[in-house]
Amino acid sequence: MSYELLAAVDLGSNSFRLQVARVVDDQIYPLDGVKETVRLAAGLGQGKLLDAASQMRALEALSRFNERLRGFSPDQVRAVATNTLRVAKNASQFLPQAEAALGFPIEVIAGREEARLIYVGVAHTLPNPANQQLVVDIGGGSTEFIIGRSFEPLALESLYMGCVAFSLRFFPDGRMDKKSLREAELAARRELETIEHDYRTHGWDEAVGSSGTARALLDIMELNGWAEGALTRDGMERLRALLLRAGDVNRLDIPGLRSDRLPVLPGGFAIMSAVFETFRLERMSFSEGALRLGVLYDLLGRYHHRDLRDATVLQFMRRYQVDQKQAARVHDTALALFRQLHLDAADDDAELHLLSWAARLHELGISVAHAGYHKHSAYIVGNADMPGFSRRDQARLARLVLAHRGKLEKVHTLADGRDWPLILCLRLAVLLHRSRDDFADLPVRLEASAHGFVLYGGADWLTASPLTAASLQDEQKQWQSLGMDLKLRSVRNKGVSAA
Repeated sequence: MSYELLAAVDLGSNSFRLQVARVVDDQIYPLDGVKETVRLAAGLGQGKLLDAASQMRALEALSRFNERLRGFSPDQVRAVATNTLRVAKNASQFLPQAEAALGFPIEVIAGREEARLIYVGVAHTLPNPANQQLVVDIGGGSTEFIIGRSFEPLALESLYMGCVAFSLRFFPDGRMDKKSLREAELAARRELETIEHDYRTHGWDEAVGSSGTARALLDIMELNGWAEGALTRDGMERLRALLLRAGDVNRLDIPGLRSDRLPVLPGGFAIMSAVFETFRLERMSFSEGALRLGVLYDLLGRYHHRDLRDATVLQFMRRYQVDQKQAARVHDTALALFRQLHLDAADDDAELHLLSWAARLHELGISVAHAGYHKHSAYIVGNADMPGFSRRDQARLARLVLAHRGKLEKVHTLADGRDWPLILCLRLAVLLHRSRDDFADLPVRLEASAHGFVLYGGADWLTASPLTAASLQDEQKQWQSLGMDLKLRSVRNKGVSAA
């Protein structure tokens, strides 16, 4: 690809950002950026419900992004949502409205996936990525910590502390004193205790900060002549004195500091101070690369068919000792059936990819227990950290894996219209390969009908395979119980291609 436009949308807990970039020779060159200060995390009430005001701010911002993204195709845009929409209990009600306003799907990504994408973005801006880096990204609702080298993360963690949440909790209305600052720093230190030992064991050559809090703190230090190009321990101490002397963030008069950073500055400072103390840092450089750049590079990889999700699936197959020959049999048959239903399906069809991953992972749970293994498989797929996958990806994947055997009633209320053809193809593939044998030619053909599906099978083959024929009869009943047709038709010829 010599020239292409890509766009990343970051629905953060403090601000929403849109980054449009062009791609030349596999490098990302930012073209345009839009930032909207939404403070989504501030709209989380005690019941972890997003209030109406924060939802409205978010929808208005996404509508403005929609205007800039007109003309972009779905495969050119990736929108990700972070901590606030991970924890908001009404996120599932809000997201359809948000997607309608933006005009593109929105993925709610897990904390470690957010950390991975941040590192991808930061690593592409480092002068010497071969050094081992400690990357710290303080967001509005969470803070991500990564140790990595040469574009590969070695440790990933996301802690539930952010500049918006801490500012609201410890510095209401912007008021600051020694007691509240000490309490905020101690709370951050307690969170950091959970990763301190492991991260020290890994070690690092350089500490790097990214995103808004690190940028704002560095701006203040540079404007006051306390640091040049990096956060320093001395600069942090000088800023502490400045904040406590002011006593109220609204009374701060710091030339050059953007007004939208002021309300969340105390919480961000407290977290960064705890990071310096916990990891005994003297200096932290700053990287302009962050989540948006990481999303763009990840999207570029998918465009070139270097999808990290494929690598993750293979890694899980090895980790859980999946029978790879059986997975390949089921995979090939399930995809062949899907292509019979969708003759125009391209190799990059998103539904085809989902079915492919489900077929490869459907027997994961056998490593836990054979009885009810499909439930174990679904639990692992739905809850594990799977790099490259959004929570929505994992939820759909878990549904397919859960539904590949047994009664369909268990997913009836969860599945949507897009799921049923995938579920059928996977169930039929598993059923056809129950004896774990290969076929020289696929003995059935699947078609869509007005009220469901029709499965054609050669009469000779059905007669020679009484166990499979009985299982297919049982499968018909499963679909009938949901009010959907699966008609089994016997055809008297040597094959089923002309049925």
